[in-house]
Formats: sequence, C-alpha cells, structure tokens
Amino acid sequence: MRNVNFYMFFVSVFLIVLLPQEANGEVIGETRRLIDKVNRNGPYIGVVIPNLFEMNPLLNYPEYKSSELVIDVGGRRFRFGSVGQKQVVLVMTGLGMINAGVTTQLLLSLFDIEGVVHYGIAGNADPSLNIGDVAIPQYWAHSALWSWQRYGNGPEDTLPLEDSGDYTRDIGYLKFANYSTYLESDNLLNNIWYQPEEIFPVDGTPEERQHAFWVPVDSGYFNIAKTLESLTLEGCLNATTCLSTPPKVSIVERGTSASIYLDNAAYRSFIYEKFNISPVEMESAAVALISYQQRVPFIVIRALSDLAGGGEYSNEADTFITLAANNSVKVAVEFIKLILSYEKTDSFGRI
Repeated sequence: MRNVNFYMFFVSVFLIVLLPQEANGEVIGETRRLIDKVNRNGPYIGVVIPNLFEMNPLLNYPEYKSSELVIDVGGRRFRFGSVGQKQVVLVMTGLGMINAGVTTQLLLSLFDIEGVVHYGIAGNADPSLNIGDVAIPQYWAHSALWSWQRYGNGPEDTLPLEDSGDYTRDIGYLKFANYSTYLESDNLLNNIWYQPEEIFPVDGTPEERQHAFWVPVDSGYFNIAKTLESLTLEGCLNATTCLSTPPKVSIVERGTSASIYLDNAAYRSFIYEKFNISPVEMESAAVALISYQQRVPFIVIRALSDLAGGGEYSNEADTFITLAANNSVKVAVEFIKLILSYEKTDSFGRI
C-alpha cells in the first residue's frame, strides 16, 4: 500500500508540475506549426488595415477569397486568403502609430512577406483634392516627433542636445504666436521643431542609428500605383446623396501621420503650405518606417473622408467614412492584382 501511495503521490506531483508547461507548450507549438506551414506556401502580400470599418469591406469584397485560416499571435489576428493571383495575409492594427508599428513588425517577423499594402481613410489637407478621392503619396513622415523650444528662445538658438546629433533645426518649426487672434501678441508655447525618426535598418549596424523624416514608398510599387489614376470610384452614398465632384485616384507627393486626430483648419493649412501634405492620418508613417527599416517594399493607399478641419461645418467623416473606406478597398484590391511577379527595387535611399 505504501508503494501505491508513493506512486500516486509521484504521479500527482508530476502532473501538477509538468502538465501546465506541456499545455502552454502545446498552444505555442501549434501556433508555431501553423506559421511554419503557411510560410512554406509563401510568400504573401501583407495587407495592413487600421480598423474594422476599413477591413470589413475587404472581407466582403468579391475578389477577396478567404482560406478560412486565421492565426492569432500577440493579440493580433492574421487572416489568410487571396486577391486575384496573389496570396495575402490581412491584419488589423488598431488606432494610432504604436499599434500600427507593433503590428507591422509582428507581421514581418512571423511571416514570409514579399510586400506590404496599407490602406484606409484619411483627412485631406490638400485644396486640390476632394472628399472621396484616393491619395497615394510617394513619401510619408511622422510629424509629431518634436523638440519643443522654451519660451524666449528662437530660430537662431541651438536646441537641447542638438550638438550631439539628437535633435535638429533642419526640417523646420511651427511658431504658435503666428496663430494668435491678436497678431502682435506673443505666445508662451513658443516653437515646436520637427524631428526625423531614429531608424535601425536590418542591413545597418545594430545600435548605430540613422535618421529618416520623409520615407519613400517602394519605387516599383509607386509606378504600379500610377496606372490606377483612371480607376472609377464610388461617388454616391445612396440613390439620393452623391459627391459634387466625381472622386479620383491621385498620385501625390507627401502624406503624414501622427497619433492625433486632426480637425483644425489652421494646422491643416500650415502643414500643407510647409510640407505639401495631402493625406493626414494616424498610422501610415509607422507602417512606412517599419517596412523601410526591414527593407520590405510597401505602398500606402488612403481615401479622403474629410477635410481635416478645413470644411465650413462639422467634420465630414461622420458622413463619408463608409464611402471613403469602400474606395480605399477598391484601389487596394486593384493594386494587389497588378503585383504579379514583382522583384524588389533598390529604392531605400535615406531622406
């Protein structure tokens, strides 16, 4: 009996100590097995999407074919399917720069990705464009990395840590006093100086920083995008409500992102006049920066849902968000269909 009791005690301890580890290992192991399996069937186009209202139109789009396979990792769901002849993996980021950066890095680290297509809606800072248009910029910047200058200092004064290369006055600044309702008054907020991102490319030396402000999309992808300017887009919300100007696909020079929802006419005008910005939104620069550092070709497609504060009345996105999302999906699908046997181009010069 003593032998039986000792045996049961030993088995119980074994189960208590070992089985939770085995259970956890089984979950991790199954996920790893699925990742290895899909990568053997790669490569894929990674389709990075900000939110559900932008993803659902693609899931329901006739030319998207779902494989029904999903892999959940790190709080993200990766959905596998195809668009035309291209295999794709879809992933939703959630709102803002941090979510977009984390999700894109996870995508590129886990899966065999040959290129990234990022689409969604955006505000419009460009007076030559209209709500419903789809803008495809050549360059993207994160425009909320600042050195905020103390009151009393001006453009001629060196910024803290500027001499060590941490900050620069090369890109330019915004002077808050220029936007006072009393034109000759000063402003304690003084100036903000725009800064480039520190980047660490995969083909660089680890911990040896480089800098990038304007991040170029892949030149080959950009040339493909130019062929979509004649595409017909959706111009009506319903049978009685249509845009006054038929929407179009526009190739533009620059877009910008920050984890800030822009609905302010003064700042909208400033960034357009200062930087020639067209779309403004909250994720694309993070996708661009991660893809750029990983040397993966990428393109960003953004449909304009509102005027970023430049309209006469309330923000237009409340009305046109669905139309803009549908137009961004259409352009993204047509773009992916054109990527047949694409080879990477050497388009990753530092800017």
